[in-house]
Amino acid sequence: MKSLSYHDVCIVGAGISGLSAAAFLRELRPELNLLILEQSPEPGGAISTYSEAGYLAEWGPHGFLDNCEESRRLIRLAGLEGEVTTAPLAKFVRYVCLEGRLQCIPQQPLKILREPLIPWSAKLRVLADLWQKPLGGEPSVAQWVAHRFGTALLPFADAVFTGTYAGDIERLKIDAVMPGVRQLEQAHGSVIRGVFNTMRSGKEKKVGKKGMPAMTSFNRGMARLPQRLAAGFAEKGEVVYGNPVHSVIREEEGWRVRSEQDERFCRHLILALPVNRCLDLLAKALPSLPPPLPAIPEARILSVLLGFDHRARIPFGFGYLAPEREQRFALGALFSSHMFPGRAPAGHQLLEALVGGRRHPERLELSDAQLIESVCADLSRLMELPPPSFTAVLRPRCGIPQLEEGYTGLLAWRHTLQAAHADLHLCGFGWKGIGLNDMIKEARHIAGMICTQSAGQGGPEVKGVYF
Repeated sequence: MKSLSYHDVCIVGAGISGLSAAAFLRELRPELNLLILEQSPEPGGAISTYSEAGYLAEWGPHGFLDNCEESRRLIRLAGLEGEVTTAPLAKFVRYVCLEGRLQCIPQQPLKILREPLIPWSAKLRVLADLWQKPLGGEPSVAQWVAHRFGTALLPFADAVFTGTYAGDIERLKIDAVMPGVRQLEQAHGSVIRGVFNTMRSGKEKKVGKKGMPAMTSFNRGMARLPQRLAAGFAEKGEVVYGNPVHSVIREEEGWRVRSEQDERFCRHLILALPVNRCLDLLAKALPSLPPPLPAIPEARILSVLLGFDHRARIPFGFGYLAPEREQRFALGALFSSHMFPGRAPAGHQLLEALVGGRRHPERLELSDAQLIESVCADLSRLMELPPPSFTAVLRPRCGIPQLEEGYTGLLAWRHTLQAAHADLHLCGFGWKGIGLNDMIKEARHIAGMICTQSAGQGGPEVKGVYF
């Protein structure tokens, strides 16, 4: 007979969403009886750090921008202020592979327009945004960019969304990946006009952080954040590992959560899981309100780690991205030892090349030796590299949710679901974006709703575009 315990809040998933929600709840309402259930033997979800032979790399996200107050607050709650390391975007340039060579991309739109990256006719075409009517329906990113700014900008859009989603701009939907920008377009009739009006309004109100953000990580890797957050809950017996949840059941006063080891009853249920895992649980739990999609596509990537001695001529900066039209083997590469200190042994450098994505899943099936050989050949045509002194291939188990056809309908269903069940809260990888700041902000919003029972929420944020 399985035991039954009672909790104010039960959180399924000890990734960054679940742990953030727990940390914010503990800060707001320390008296709440919390429980976190995690199927893996350790916390972190997609966040995990690799360490071998003096090299430090990431299985998942490499960091997050420091322009999110909720994320800065979470670092303080985790007690990690002294372990933060940053790489400012204003200092660490990025590159795009164009015409077979790396070209530096400024991080500010006006500076981009001054660079000889596209002809002047294409630069003038960008201004046509001021007169272009918004596209109806749900256009793809490629359709939207070509309509508003011209086809010459498609390689740059491709690079942005390759770096973010490892996705295909012919399939990603602009309303899903950039709802704030799409709202600007529809409200002002032009993105450019909307951005300038927003900037003017911001100056009048004297709001917003000045300057460009910085990429943020930790001296011992991104895994430190979930580890430190989880440690505080583990000390109090509030997190259970190795206990997969196989069903949730709606009851009159809350939710019954069934796992392999036991059953729990909770007043509030937070499913802090990737979209597809949430859909699987909820389709069974609430058959009267089924999701509009059984699942959304995912893109998988792997990382090829290459360590080099001092002879490698790796350009200074974050790394580079390659649009599909360049027909490269790697999607791009991170210049990891440039970004953060301690990522390679003394006198050595580390590159992390990304392979696969939505367009090339077949490359994931190659052997480690084939991948290393192909990546070395690809990168050697872009920079001067000696034979690597260290190699490894990381094959993450988590895929990247793709915000394609039907995703906006899925978000509408989520809103309807949570309106009907105020004690059910969905967050996690892919629900409100895939960036760590997106997930941490959503976790803070959910914690606030549970504590105040207020479902109010602002419109979509207009995010900066960074290469």
